[in-house]
Amino acid sequence: MKLLRSVTAALAILSAPAAFAAGGHDLTPKHGGAVVEVKEVIYELVATSEALSLYLDDHGKKIDTTGATAKVTLLNGAEKSEASLAPAGDNKLEAKGTFKLVSGTKAVAVVTLAGKAPATARFAIK
Repeated sequence: MKLLRSVTAALAILSAPAAFAAGGHDLTPKHGGAVVEVKEVIYELVATSEALSLYLDDHGKKIDTTGATAKVTLLNGAEKSEASLAPAGDNKLEAKGTFKLVSGTKAVAVVTLAGKAPATARFAIK
């Protein structure tokens, strides 16, 4: 029993550096929106009643959105609405229109960068 605990403790210590190697990313909003990280990409959704803006960042480096597409689904209880976002310069994708946003609105963004597989980012709008 003592050997099993020792082996378990040793494995936990040895695996800890690998578990924390990707940590420490800055998830502070740079544009005042909601921020999530998916597969080493930081997504920031800035949602207003007139526009949805999605910013993409890779550890402080802006990700070029040329040729990218995105669709954002807004969920307000049983209500669902969708918007297609288009590149809007640098690392930004944007849709303009009228959007219903309330506290607790959930947003799901499916983003496809040129030549890459789609990624899904989920946000809670406060």
